[in-house]
Amino acid sequence: MPKNAVLGSILSLGLLFGSLVYGQMGMPQQNISGKKHPNLAAAQRLCDQAFEKIQAAQSANEWDMSGHAAKAKELLEQASHELKQAAESANKH
Repeated sequence: MPKNAVLGSILSLGLLFGSLVYGQMGMPQQNISGKKHPNLAAAQRLCDQAFEKIQAAQSANEWDMSGHAAKAKELLEQASHELKQAAESANKH
């Protein structure tokens, strides 16, 4: 077996397992007060719903989406965090 084929196989397996582990991460936390910040809390709930839909898509497709679904989940987690930061900033003013 050529050396490049072995290295390619090892790299592919590493990426596959890395994607599976990364894809198992939990959903963003819902931690914005709906009473103080109803719009931000609603936006955070929508991030959570989108996260759940991506997880369902990953399960239906056996996680084979070239890492794009995992990246989308990462961005939703980031968006949820930014919404929390916005709520905390609003609380200071």
